[in-house]
Amino acid sequence: MDVISVVVPVYRNAEGIPDLLAALDGLHRRLEGGLEAVFVVDGSPDDSYLDLAEGLPRAAFPAQLLALSRNFGSFAAIRAGLEAARGERFAVMAADLQEPPELIEAFDRTLRAGAHDVVVGRRAARDDPPAARRTGALFWALYRRLVQPEIPPGGVDVFGCQRRVRDEVLALREANSSLVGLLFWTGFRRAEVPYERRRRRAGRSAWTLAGRLRYLADSVFAFSDLPIRLLFWIGVLGLGTSLLFALAVIGARLGGAIVVPGYAATVVAITFFGGLNCLGLGIIGGYVWRAFENTKQRPGYIVASRRVFPGPPAEGGGE
Repeated sequence: MDVISVVVPVYRNAEGIPDLLAALDGLHRRLEGGLEAVFVVDGSPDDSYLDLAEGLPRAAFPAQLLALSRNFGSFAAIRAGLEAARGERFAVMAADLQEPPELIEAFDRTLRAGAHDVVVGRRAARDDPPAARRTGALFWALYRRLVQPEIPPGGVDVFGCQRRVRDEVLALREANSSLVGLLFWTGFRRAEVPYERRRRRAGRSAWTLAGRLRYLADSVFAFSDLPIRLLFWIGVLGLGTSLLFALAVIGARLGGAIVVPGYAATVVAITFFGGLNCLGLGIIGGYVWRAFENTKQRPGYIVASRRVFPGPPAEGGGE
């Protein structure tokens, strides 16, 4: 299919399904060759699946509807959609429409031109509450500082790519990783399209503080050796501090400032190195757990059901 496949992860988006289908219908009519939509319902507890199953038979575009067996997370849902998609080019679209659907048109034009293999949306502005803007800016600043400096300052939520890039990303079967991180890790010729993030029309974001911290931790462990380097330099600092402290204790003991022999040295040494050991075990344990998760070879998601909606027949088509 010489069309662009648009992957839409769906979680708690039942209120916005009519607007989502209308936006995709408009995109299908404007895009050269149209589009294929791949909806992946990621264990959503609301009526998102039922609403899509009811609306897609009447849609003007071909579509697939996948339902995962439980909530595996947005990256797993996107991966499932990319694997099921049948187009020559691929794009990811947010179900809440905070990223304008017109981005897909820009992605398709860029990819069709052939000069780039990957195109990402770069936030030039965002119509979010002030607290959300500050939190998002801080999160992506930390991500760029600790993980991948080439990520745009506002982060990446939506992207498009050629088939070859899709195949390379899907071949990387890493557990507890970041799909966007893998996309940037693969390299290829990359372009950016600026856009203004819209205010959410309905529902609440599933992108919580805990989710952000988990995403940041997974990305740090998957794409950076910073924790190990940090632990090394903490160890060096601890060694230097302990040597200075030892000299101070010896001087105080010889000068008669310490009455109880060995008390101060023992307490401080146990406290300091006990904390250092806990930190080191936590960092090493993080790597060991992630390595163990990858050795299990469990799939990143399980598709419970899949339905295909061919869309209306092409005008002028024969029987």
